[in-house]
Order: sequence, then structure tokens, then C-alpha cells
Amino acid sequence: MSAASFRAALRVQGNVIGALILRELHTRFGRANIGYLWLFAEPMLLAVAVALLHTNHDLPIAGGIRPIPFAIAGYGLFILFRSVVSRAETVIEANRPLLHHRPVTIPDMLIARMVLEAVSTIVMLIVLLGGAWALGLADPLARPEAFAGAVALMCWFAFGLSMLVTSASHQSPVVGRLVHPLLYLSMPLSGAFFALSWFPQGVRDLLVWVPTVHIFELLKVGQFEAFESRWIDLPYVIGWCGGLTLLGLLGLKHLRARIELS
Repeated sequence: MSAASFRAALRVQGNVIGALILRELHTRFGRANIGYLWLFAEPMLLAVAVALLHTNHDLPIAGGIRPIPFAIAGYGLFILFRSVVSRAETVIEANRPLLHHRPVTIPDMLIARMVLEAVSTIVMLIVLLGGAWALGLADPLARPEAFAGAVALMCWFAFGLSMLVTSASHQSPVVGRLVHPLLYLSMPLSGAFFALSWFPQGVRDLLVWVPTVHIFELLKVGQFEAFESRWIDLPYVIGWCGGLTLLGLLGLKHLRARIELS
């Protein structure tokens, strides 16, 4: 394939994903009441509620790290992960007629949903952390590049897992019913609301096997000047993301051949 053909193919897929994003916005939120603003309002309300619950908590971290921005960022990124993975179950049934069009693929549908959730999360974090900073409840991001890297890694990890959920739930409805409770049960172990430094060595040695723990540690490094973590293993996380992506693509390839469009 020549460079010009490759650019043309990318342009087509970009247009497809853009159209899928607009369709998803209209399908989920419509134009009634505040319409598309629910994309941002819903996660904001949840994150604010969680932050308020942590208002009077003292975090066992040196350096005076404040609990409200700690909770907002942690829960905000977990919302991104949960939303991308939990919505993967319905992507086929919601978009089945579109598969008649050759340029539209199942990964395109999942990318569109992931982009929506990522934009929603980023806007939410900017608004809430900016508001907390304006009120004197938070400090500016200490290392924005690390913070952005954590968000990008979570998008990749959630996208890879969402492909596996899509293919597995289409094969067995039981998988789809288990996704939501498993996601909620995973929250305490995800790393959203704790730091590895809080735990003794034995517990920490178990927690470092959870890939999202490394992502949340990186998020905190980017957020707080005083936060340090010597346990972040980026190659381990990237290996997980790459492995999930490869397995997910293979699963979707097998699934696409079995889907009946009639």
C-alpha cells in the first residue's frame, strides 16, 4: 500500500469514527433537556459525591496531599475504565445495521465509545480539579505529562479489555451479566483510592500484579508534587495493554465472521 493510499484509508476510517461518535451522542443523550451535556454532567455529579465523602479524611501520605483532588482524579479515571468496558457488551446490538457498510468495523464502534468516554473524563477532570484549585482545595498538576500518560494508558487498557468483553459477551450472555458486578468489585483493588506506599511489603507484592494499580500510581505522580512511587512498572502495563489489544482483535475477527446481519 502506498503512502497516499494509507492516508486515504486513515481519512475514511476517521470519518467513520466521527460519524459513529455523533450517532452515539444522539442515541444516548438525544436533544431533550440538557442533551449532550449529560455526557459531562453525569460523571461530574458522581465524582463530586465521592469527593465530598472524602472531605474530612486524612490521607496517610507525606507532604500534605489533599483528599478532595485525590478522590476526584482517582474516581474520575475509574469512571472512564468502567464506562468503556461496561458499554462494550451492547455495542453489537446497538450498531448491527451499520455492519452492512463495509467501512464500518466493530473496532471503530468501540473506538467511538472510548473517545466519548475519554473526552467526558478529561473535561470532567479539568472542570472539577480547576474548580477545586480556584477554591483553594487543590494545587495545579505537578507533572502534567505523567497525568496525561496515565489517562492515555487507561484508555488503551480499557479499549483492549472492551474488545474481549464484546467478543465474549456475544458468545455467552452470562459474560455480559457478570461484567457490571465484576467492575464494581474491582474498584477497591484498582488503585483508584489508595497508594501502594500505604501497605506492608507482603500486601504490596500482591497489588503490583494488578495493572491498573500502576496506572493510578502514575496518575498520582502527575497530580501531586510530594507523591513518589518506586513501584510503577510501565513495561508491565504496556505489555498488558498490548496483549489485551492483540487478543481483542483476534476475538473480534472471529466474532465478525459469525455475526448474522439479516
